[in-house]
Amino acid sequence: MENKPWLSQYPPGIPANIDINKYENMVDFIDECIEKFGDLPAYENLGKRLTYKQIGNMSDHFGAYLHSRGLVPGDKIALMMPNLLQFPIALFGCLKAGLTVVNTNPLYTPREMKHQFVDSDVKAIVIADNFAANLQKVLGETSINTIILTSIGEMLGSIKGSLVNFVVKKVKRMVPKYDLPNTVTFSEALKTGKKFKINSFENKPENVIVHQYTGGTTGVAKGAMLTNRNLVANMLQIQAWLGNGIEEGKEIVLTPLPLYHIFAFTVNCMAMMSYGALNVLVTNPRDLPKFIGEFKKNKITIFTGVNTLFNALIHNKTFQDLDFSSLKIVVGGGMAVQTAVAQKWKAITGTTLSEGYGLTEASPVVTTNPIDGSARIGSIGVPIPSTDVRIVGENGSVLKSGEVGELQVKGPQVMKGYYNKYQETEDMFSDGWLCTGDIATMDPDGYFRIVDRKKDMILVSGFNVFPNEIEDVIAQHPKVSEVAAIGVPDEKSGEVVKVFVVKEDKSLTKEELIAYCRENCTAYKVPKQVEFRDDLPKSNVGKILRRMLKEEG
Repeated sequence: MENKPWLSQYPPGIPANIDINKYENMVDFIDECIEKFGDLPAYENLGKRLTYKQIGNMSDHFGAYLHSRGLVPGDKIALMMPNLLQFPIALFGCLKAGLTVVNTNPLYTPREMKHQFVDSDVKAIVIADNFAANLQKVLGETSINTIILTSIGEMLGSIKGSLVNFVVKKVKRMVPKYDLPNTVTFSEALKTGKKFKINSFENKPENVIVHQYTGGTTGVAKGAMLTNRNLVANMLQIQAWLGNGIEEGKEIVLTPLPLYHIFAFTVNCMAMMSYGALNVLVTNPRDLPKFIGEFKKNKITIFTGVNTLFNALIHNKTFQDLDFSSLKIVVGGGMAVQTAVAQKWKAITGTTLSEGYGLTEASPVVTTNPIDGSARIGSIGVPIPSTDVRIVGENGSVLKSGEVGELQVKGPQVMKGYYNKYQETEDMFSDGWLCTGDIATMDPDGYFRIVDRKKDMILVSGFNVFPNEIEDVIAQHPKVSEVAAIGVPDEKSGEVVKVFVVKEDKSLTKEELIAYCRENCTAYKVPKQVEFRDDLPKSNVGKILRRMLKEEG
């Protein structure tokens, strides 16, 4: 492969490399931001704002509380809640206390919770009371002995907080009954923590600070060990890439993706802090009217999301009529951004939807499009500073531009390995390169394109068919709202393409859709089966779960 052709595509002022030694650890970075932007608003949730200084003080108290409970540096603590003000306070407090944060999806079933808590040897948990009943079912099989409970309204002030909690508990009945031993509320933990100090400890670059679980949609979830160095590097890489496009103390970031998801964790929570940005946390992005209300109320300048969210917004009349004059940067990640969605987004908002690419094992960002409006729709952009990417063939040979193979990554953001999983870690690396399992190709000038996931590939009569390509074509049909493609067994050809479609226009028929595919795809790529659905199964961040559709059939 040519020697980093993508560097010539970097917008002016963006460095080829970052200084990975700028901060010894993530706590040094957090402390610097809190000192620098003290009185500026840092986070807002459900109308309540906290400044950088307030977040800093509370996280000190929280970290001191954890040490007072006998937790020591290196112990694992699970954070299990949606986007609330409590999240950054707890997160920073855990890091200041030297604990390893185990980000946990609140929508997990008891079985999934137990796997993660046992696998990581979790000793403590901060959990929203909505999910406490599930914890109760598995608590006895875990090592958890410190439980800090919080509620959605806890940080919103006594009047508003009480009202929110009343609605959540009594009206919407979103908190099932539970009975957990020796719990303490988040507020009590902060209050008690004021009486203590955080014990000093050695916080080295190679210390693991986060266990980020991955692979849950494809099989048994594994804990990617992310170190101080990994997360600091990725934060600095993102910061370098955003370059002069951002003004300190002026940006308002809309954060619908949950902070326990690695994309929002690194990009929204960490990188945006370095600019003194205000993060508007959305607790439930599926409540579109409320979500659009946040967009309207705050002059949003930066917005990160996933394809399904962008798709829902562009089909919403209220959203289409908003004023987008303040919006500068929109980044899509977590899943492929469909061409039809990116084009319609630009037409409605006037802002380019820049697609990026990453994976949990790389903290997560690997490549991204420029944010200066020159994004190349349909591509995942170019590797960010201090990152090497190559495309490799089946036999391990490095391929030339235009050839299709597996995308592999090398850089300071690449994980240490999977926790307690030596063989799985070995399998993820080849000659020091992280094997992503994604099939991709590189343009001659260094832009990369994802073709699909290796394991989602459909084999029709010996031909490789990539679900992304089929979905991208069908998504451009004006009568289609959402689509997912999978392979199903077939006696004659081994597999055939089956698509699941959510209609935008009720008049759409199977025949019309297949005729459209025949016009736009080679014969073996045309779906042989079409199933219409009211909705498609999605992960907590809105990624369509092809695996679940496969399991059904």
